[in-house]
Amino acid sequence: MENITFDMSCLHLYGTAFYDFLALRKQFFVDQLHWDIPHDDRVEMDQYDNPLAHYSLVLRDGKVIGGARTMATTATWGQHSYMLRDAVQGKLIDIPPEIMTQRIETPSVWECTRLVISDEVSSHAERSLCLSLIVDGLVEVAAENGATEMISLSPLPLMRALRQLGFAADRIGEPYRNDQDGRQYAVLSMPAMRAQPHAPRATHRPQPAALHAPSVV
Repeated sequence: MENITFDMSCLHLYGTAFYDFLALRKQFFVDQLHWDIPHDDRVEMDQYDNPLAHYSLVLRDGKVIGGARTMATTATWGQHSYMLRDAVQGKLIDIPPEIMTQRIETPSVWECTRLVISDEVSSHAERSLCLSLIVDGLVEVAAENGATEMISLSPLPLMRALRQLGFAADRIGEPYRNDQDGRQYAVLSMPAMRAQPHAPRATHRPQPAALHAPSVV
């Protein structure tokens, strides 16, 4: 497994990786969890996939098997900022405004969203490694841009999984139940610090052979 990180200014360096990540998101969030979010027959993409977003993906044999998105809590693009702030302001009907009681708007805090790992990553050890590489990439990008803290709206079991990998994740809000998938979510927070590296990372320019990875679905 290898990790790549990029934003829209350099996504062309990674062939179809970004599009394959959107396809993996559609497979999980729409097809499996039945979320009512923007998508077509192939991919899921929303208003936060904009030039202010950064991505951390994991590839295995050139194929995208996991990833997530991150952006600063100071981000503003059109009528939207970042997901949790928009939820607090009542712009997202599926997330209760009281999910986060404090207003966070600082370059030192970055939000993570759309974390997903392919069902093709089947063993516990492989999924743990994939998650660790994704989060390591997220915190590296955020820290390089001045972040000291990461936040996310995540399923409650993710906090335990992150702690087991060496990330100091804590819950900073009360949980709520998502009516679309029946799972409980809460706002998590952790320092923007990497865990111990588990595998080699390709941070900027992978070899050309890995650029045209096959689609996930």
